[in-house]
Amino acid sequence: MPDRAHVVIAGVSTRALAASAARAGYRVTAVDAFGDADLAAIAALVPLRREPGRPFDADEAARAVRSVPADFAAYTSNFENHPSAILALARGRRLLGNPANTIRSVRDPLALARALRVRGFEVPLTRASAALAPNRRRWLLKPRRSGGGHGTLAWRPGMAVPRSAYLQERIAGTPGSIVFAADGRRAVPLGLTRQLVGMPAFGASGFRYCGSLLAGDAPLFPRQAELLARAGELASAATEAFGLRGLNTVDFIARRGVPVPIEVNPRYSASMELIERATGLSLFQAHLESSGGLLPRRPSAPAEVWGKAIVFARRATVIDDSAAWSVDLADVPHRGERIARGRPVCTVFARGRTGEACTAALARAASAVYGPARAARGAA
Repeated sequence: MPDRAHVVIAGVSTRALAASAARAGYRVTAVDAFGDADLAAIAALVPLRREPGRPFDADEAARAVRSVPADFAAYTSNFENHPSAILALARGRRLLGNPANTIRSVRDPLALARALRVRGFEVPLTRASAALAPNRRRWLLKPRRSGGGHGTLAWRPGMAVPRSAYLQERIAGTPGSIVFAADGRRAVPLGLTRQLVGMPAFGASGFRYCGSLLAGDAPLFPRQAELLARAGELASAATEAFGLRGLNTVDFIARRGVPVPIEVNPRYSASMELIERATGLSLFQAHLESSGGLLPRRPSAPAEVWGKAIVFARRATVIDDSAAWSVDLADVPHRGERIARGRPVCTVFARGRTGEACTAALARAASAVYGPARAARGAA
């Protein structure tokens, strides 16, 4: 249908948001780091010049679609670290989500901690300098341009803290996030998720994000009802403090029913597609409408736990036939594609009556991917 509204979507991985937009009836042009087979089936792809080992460049991605006429522009990770790329992407189009000036303020970890502390929330101590970090506490060294846990390290006294990084108090507890839609003044919680981090079953380690579980009737956290209520208040406070719009998440560490916020992801995030799968709510439409001031209704919590996991390559691999994996998956690599060790292979999905059952099903799905991958030709 040539008269369908057209949206340009850019980011490291755009498949989930692009699929939501396509289901909602929009024509999609996408530029990302992967150009996976299932993305190519629903969107016009704009390729990036990629060299082995070269990271995704948001400014380059925005330039790549500069000449594409479109009604709307939307972004995913890691545009929140590059306000100049957001400005370029939005030129001549209606931007969905947060503009560059909002991004600059909410992505300042010191400003975020101050804003939430004065609103009565427990926040981790955050320092720009090791000289201000009490030795009696445990600290994480985190890059200011962060995403998915990349580059996060346990800090030890004597380690330098460059200007590109900061120290955040390490909080014991369970990692999670609250997904919400915001209109610049108010927020509506859409889902509570528990993060999967550094799990060897999915080829991850350390602080690397490797998936999410969507909370439903089965609890994923101790004192979950209390946690959900407080996380909703946290989303409202962040929206009020920074004027957030569209879809966002606040990542937190859950501790005794209290969400201790560690950062805001002011854009479409990886966990969000679970809400669309579980409830049928169009996340792209919610993103568009809340960006313009119309908030969605809060969806009902699903009866089961819905989960997704990113499967990372355990060794350099050449993909033979992903159809042989026989699991519920997305971000499907092309046949013959070379995937370096530690890079994403695909995303798998599962559901279960409990968080443990769902995680086990995700691990089985990952094993189904790794089996054929081990038999594939080794890549240098």
